[in-house]
Amino acid sequence: MGGSVTQAAGALRFDGRTVVVTGAGSGLGRAYALEFAQRGANVLVNDPGVAADGTRSAIAVADSITVRGGRAVANTDSVLDGGHIIAAAMDAFGSVDVLINNAGIIRDRSFGKMTEDDWRAVNDVHLTGAWRITRAAWPHMTGRQFGRILFIASAAGLYGNFGQANYAAAKLGLVGMMRTLAREGAAKNLLSNAVAPLAATPFTSGVMPAELAAKLQPGQVVPLLVVLAHEDCRENGALFEAGGGWFAGLRWQRSRGLRLDAGDALTAEAVLARWGEVTGFDTDADYPQAVEDSLRRALGARA
Repeated sequence: MGGSVTQAAGALRFDGRTVVVTGAGSGLGRAYALEFAQRGANVLVNDPGVAADGTRSAIAVADSITVRGGRAVANTDSVLDGGHIIAAAMDAFGSVDVLINNAGIIRDRSFGKMTEDDWRAVNDVHLTGAWRITRAAWPHMTGRQFGRILFIASAAGLYGNFGQANYAAAKLGLVGMMRTLAREGAAKNLLSNAVAPLAATPFTSGVMPAELAAKLQPGQVVPLLVVLAHEDCRENGALFEAGGGWFAGLRWQRSRGLRLDAGDALTAEAVLARWGEVTGFDTDADYPQAVEDSLRRALGARA
């Protein structure tokens, strides 16, 4: 789909806007919440987690915002109770303008050792939780003819990663949800995008070397979220990667493909004999963006 960002005359501000950030008690979510508050937003800090000292992490983040003069409330509901989270934002601030679906957990195991509980727990939080809270926010956004929804994806979902079949499936599922909502919401100024961050977080503790973690801080991802959440942004249905001060868009690429016409044998052997045409990207590759693009190819039309 795509879009653009209007060049702002000054700082990107969010005064009067309400930003809901799930999983905001630490790591990336905390960085998002602090930045939006600094830029004038009302922030609902959601996280059911408890810090090592027994304090609620969402409360600690909200307190760190309000002590600096910002506006924030804490919420400790699970994203599976997304309606409660959105209701809390409406009660506190009267609107929900930006939703950042960041909440997540990991249950990493190699596929042969992964249990049904491992699969369900991860998908419940990442995918079902995102669906529930977005579904709760949707009517408020459509009623105001404004909304920015950001889905936090992952390189694991885009490329796969050992021991993360559950996590990767959930994260790529968010991209599919985002692309659909981008189409459904565009006419009402509800724009959806996804970001796959590369950053050191509590999830990577003990796994990512300290030298690498120092170069991939959560705050280095935040500027992209600010741009995509702003009212001047028209980007919609797009997927990005960000980390270490690097920001890039991603898109699907498709080979020209093999067409077997009426005079050709429509067999597995015929496909195998010309396998290079199926998998080669050197000639006439294109960049599909919609189901219709695939239908045109399947029905024989040239892009």
